[in-house]
Amino acid sequence: MQRIIKNNAVIDETWHLLPKDTTFDSLSNCDDLIVPLNLWREHAHALKARDGGLGVWLDSDEEAEEIGDDADQFQVIALNFPAFTDGRSYSNARLLRDRYGYKGELRAIGDVLRDQLFYLHRCGFDAFAIRADKDPYEALEGLRDFSVTYQAATDEPLPLFRRR
Repeated sequence: MQRIIKNNAVIDETWHLLPKDTTFDSLSNCDDLIVPLNLWREHAHALKARDGGLGVWLDSDEEAEEIGDDADQFQVIALNFPAFTDGRSYSNARLLRDRYGYKGELRAIGDVLRDQLFYLHRCGFDAFAIRADKDPYEALEGLRDFSVTYQAATDEPLPLFRRR
């Protein structure tokens, strides 16, 4: 079982992240599922009627605007980082939190490493599925890399000079 970081603690994963080629016919009615955006587009009405929890995941080339108005339908929104160097999901996180007011779990998935956690948290992420070959307990320390921030962000809307 995979372990993730959520709300500053390492916990056992309870959600099932479905691959892009998943078909609606193969879905369980009662499991907590994070479905790919394409499956949500095609079967939104039926997915909302399921008994289990519902989440969606966006790849880095998919826009937050595609689910912005439906964001409150999801308990989890996962944003994929296909490579450490691909930062487009940072922008999607800010849009979901700041423009669309998403209050549920915002999870980073994919090539997520310790060095990113502090900055991901600043953009609104509160859960992190660390890359499988990395230790989540060690990565958890990345959330404490800095004690003071200067810039405004999702986690602190005022810059340092306004907080004095």
